[in-house]
Amino acid sequence: MAIKQPDLTINISNHQSSLQIFKAAASNFISSLSGKMFTFGLGLMLLDETHSAISFGINMIISPIVGLLCLVPIGNLIDTYPHKTILTGSLTARTLALILFAASINLFTATAKLIPIVLFLIIDAISTNINDICYSAATHELVSAHNIQRLSSLTQSAISLSSILSPALGVGLYSLVGFSGFVILEIVATLASFGIMLTMKFHYHATNQFANSQHGPVTSHSQFAKFHSGLNYMRSRTMIKITILLSVILNFLYTAVTIGIPYILKDQLHTGNGPIGVLETGSAIGMLLGSLLLTLLPPTGQKRLFLKLIIPVLILDSQILLLGVLFMTSQSPTGYALLGSFIMGILAFALVILNITFQVYLQQTVPTKLLGRVVATLTTVNSSIMPIGTLMFTLIFQSTTHGGLVLIINGILLLGYTLLLLRPLNQAIHSEQP
Repeated sequence: MAIKQPDLTINISNHQSSLQIFKAAASNFISSLSGKMFTFGLGLMLLDETHSAISFGINMIISPIVGLLCLVPIGNLIDTYPHKTILTGSLTARTLALILFAASINLFTATAKLIPIVLFLIIDAISTNINDICYSAATHELVSAHNIQRLSSLTQSAISLSSILSPALGVGLYSLVGFSGFVILEIVATLASFGIMLTMKFHYHATNQFANSQHGPVTSHSQFAKFHSGLNYMRSRTMIKITILLSVILNFLYTAVTIGIPYILKDQLHTGNGPIGVLETGSAIGMLLGSLLLTLLPPTGQKRLFLKLIIPVLILDSQILLLGVLFMTSQSPTGYALLGSFIMGILAFALVILNITFQVYLQQTVPTKLLGRVVATLTTVNSSIMPIGTLMFTLIFQSTTHGGLVLIINGILLLGYTLLLLRPLNQAIHSEQP
């Protein structure tokens, strides 16, 4: 069944697109950099106050749960109302929540600080979820079809650059201004991103794509009925179903890398914290180079889509395996750091190529009126599996003294699973060609 392409007839000039891309990249860089530093400062403050191991992981627990609980209303909201209006409401709520958080956090001590922190993180998770999905669904309103890949690539470049800068800046600022300074900085950054968003032009269809907005009381039945239409559309797309099968397993097994690297290096190989930071930097540089490469390359649409998806996956599988082999060999801390950062750079490079390619594919093939529900579902499915993987691999790593072997097994399993999906993925791509 050939897929009917979404209506991309909104007339947006290259000059307008370039200006929108610059604003989107600047907004993402500001919000991502400040957000990562805020999360770092929050973890340090909690560790000082509570001395709990959960200090740096509380957001990883809250975000997936909130995403799952809010999946239906957020998906429907984004496909029902103008995206700029939704972003305005979301950023206003987050700014007010930050101000209330700043005013109340010092009223609590020790573990009681978890009360305002959890409440804020719930609001923050909802707002972040809305903002990310809303921007994805609004792509056709911001840039021309020819500039979709450039927008996605430069946005990812801004996020990757913030990942490189945030650790050093976070340590320095926490020592200089403390957690209160981080909160003030986050308020200023949110207002700056808010201001940039307000200057952006959202080009809506002349026929008004939101003409069917829900009027009158919104019932749970109408919410689920509207969302169910998005699920029916996804069920009709073989390509999306196979991609979900691949991404869920990939995200599940990839948690072994995020959990395993610091544990293996510090607790099993006794290298200290230095190599961990080097590997994280290598990963961030790989993401930055991958996103910049796609910025420079001309958009090719859906040509050679199978190769553009499967080659990064195979590279990712092999690098996980190589990472395990590295940790099973006898190296100095410097050797682990240099070789590990190179492997993580290639892994992150492949991962960002894969993510951007699939994002662009969705934006080019999914009707705009359904894009919010589709992106919300895919995002929630992928993030929801990660807490399960985190718990499982934490137990596995703590029960073995050979963490590298766990990564080797993961790489082999992922490689075998990818090979099983080669033929169905290729058939699905060919069956959906327009």
